Amino acid sequence: MATLRLIFLPLETLDPRQTFVPSLFPLVNPTLTLSREPTSVAGYVNQLYMNVVHRGSELRERMARRGYHHGNLREALVQAALDLIASKGPGGFTFAEAARSAGVSPAAPYRHFRDRDALLADVARQGFERFEAFLSTAWNDGRPNVDTAFSNLGKAYLAFARTEPAYYSAMFEAGVQVADHPELRQASDRAFAIVRTASEALCASLPRESRPPALMMALHIWAMSHGIASLFARGDASRRTLPMSPEDLLEAAMLIYRQGLGLDGGLR
Repeated sequence: MATLRLIFLPLETLDPRQTFVPSLFPLVNPTLTLSREPTSVAGYVNQLYMNVVHRGSELRERMARRGYHHGNLREALVQAALDLIASKGPGGFTFAEAARSAGVSPAAPYRHFRDRDALLADVARQGFERFEAFLSTAWNDGRPNVDTAFSNLGKAYLAFARTEPAYYSAMFEAGVQVADHPELRQASDRAFAIVRTASEALCASLPRESRPPALMMALHIWAMSHGIASLFARGDASRRTLPMSPEDLLEAAMLIYRQGLGLDGGLR
């Protein structure tokens, strides 16, 4: 960034009415040019002030285009991290690279994040909040019926992995210690709570004496859905090919699981 260096003369030696002689009032910065030749000290100072204001406006515009101003630095860093995750994976970039991608100095991210792990934790938190919205919409409080809503829940899991691969990777593959980030832990728990609620509703359709623990069932469903999503449904280059759709594979797995629980007929 350009620096402005002025050599000041004592005020008592300046007469605003006198004819300006540039050699008597040197400006040591050739990048700051005047729009016209001033004829007095007052005219020179006025043009100099307008020049600096103009340059400051240009700098603010450049910084805004690069995502760096008070309102969105945090989100600019999150977006930069998402872009880097998409291109390099969650472990393939440094904190400084995230800053550079966001168009800010290496020191700027420390205004919001302690370190790279804290940035990734915030990306993962936002991912779980989006994930919760996906699952909540699909479950729809068990409407129109539990079987259909449960099937929609599984499809939403796969859809999230397909449409939000960078968030998905930050949530499950970044190696962030969830226990060290309470907001991340809470967001993760809220998403899992929807799966648990759905499992409780499904268990309630079984005879009381043969109902499995709802938590155990929720963990089974989570693991099954996550495995298929991670292997076959994700929206990046890590996806494996299948002779069927991931949705069909998950539905078949759920049919077998439900039959094992005594819920004959599977998902409708």
